[in-house]
Amino acid sequence: MPCAGRGAALYRGWPEFSGSEMELCAIQLPGRESRLREAPFIRMSDAVERAAEALEPQLDLPYVLFGHSMGAILCFELARLLRSRYGVGPIHLFVSARRAPQFADPQPPLHLLRDARFIAEINRRYNGLPREVLANTELMELLLPMLRADVQMIETYAYEPGLPLDCPITAFGGVEDSGLRIEDLEGWRAHTNSRFETKLFLGDHFFVQSAPKEVLEAISRSLNLANDFGSHRGFGR
Repeated sequence: MPCAGRGAALYRGWPEFSGSEMELCAIQLPGRESRLREAPFIRMSDAVERAAEALEPQLDLPYVLFGHSMGAILCFELARLLRSRYGVGPIHLFVSARRAPQFADPQPPLHLLRDARFIAEINRRYNGLPREVLANTELMELLLPMLRADVQMIETYAYEPGLPLDCPITAFGGVEDSGLRIEDLEGWRAHTNSRFETKLFLGDHFFVQSAPKEVLEAISRSLNLANDFGSHRGFGR
């Protein structure tokens, strides 16, 4: 699952480093890239519900969930829904660049700000808007509704306590991500009855782009594919 304001293209370079052990399948949310003309979700529950419906035919195979930033919360709630509805949870959950869901965001909400201030604050917090995009007025007008909807979705998300997952959880973070503390990642430990670990990478909030090889190597090591699972599919990048 991607972060706010981005789509499956965030992981465009991943297949080059994934090898033959994993089949990588990206979930493309509406309102971006190939689904640009569709209305984006503004409620987390709606996005999770649609993702569960899309994945249900594939649940006869073992699967892994990976979500970055906003996508981490999406994958966490998706894992809980798939377990409760179909009785089939993931074999591993990877959460990236996102504080554990029980921790409130310490910064004030953004999604109701006027456009100029909204864009400035998004860029200040995450450094996620390239200069060429910011300089292109028409492109920003096209992207802004999707970005604002994504931010609304994550800012209005309300965590509800539930039973821990039975699968291992690995939490990734970037050492230069100023908006994320190691304690924020460690909080994910409460959501599994199984193994938990954290892993930090060189880079800021978007280390999944700057260090894709290292991220995929860490995923493979955590899964121990060669010894334990054989060839499996991985859903929800």
